[in-house]
Amino acid sequence: MPTRILLEGRPGSGKTTAIRRLAALLRTREAVGFTTEEIREGGARVGFALETLMGRRGVLARVGWPGPPRVGRYGVDIGVMERLALPSLAAPLGPGTLVLIDELGRMELAYSPFRNAVRAVFAADVDVVATVHAQHDPFTDALKRRTDVELIQLTRANRDVLPERLAARLEGR
Repeated sequence: MPTRILLEGRPGSGKTTAIRRLAALLRTREAVGFTTEEIREGGARVGFALETLMGRRGVLARVGWPGPPRVGRYGVDIGVMERLALPSLAAPLGPGTLVLIDELGRMELAYSPFRNAVRAVFAADVDVVATVHAQHDPFTDALKRRTDVELIQLTRANRDVLPERLAARLEGR
């Protein structure tokens, strides 16, 4: 049975750092997927970038962009989801594949083809580790309730050791 883990945390809890460290610690498995990160200018958050595990990068959202969709003060570039996020999840997903997704958040979930791709990943015979926001959302709440999903709270107390534990577990060490 595939491993399916959701790392739940509040903004700033270290979700992206944990996924990136997990990807870097893997010795025997290759992973597909993507991470996101804040774009800061002068100390202020002005947007978010999306980067695939293969190193392709694009600006996902930015203050002042028109959208649609809009999430808070950010306009989201759906083209980045189409060009980067979707292909990174549609890679050949055979047994043994590990899919890393950072994150299942409001910006990403605003795009229905992305939600469909996530459903397909969770239905496939693959291991999945995804980060998810702590806020309520019908899509992520349904994933959290699945009996085949392990929900792990990411906190400041466990964020430094969790990537190593997950890497060892996923590689059978």
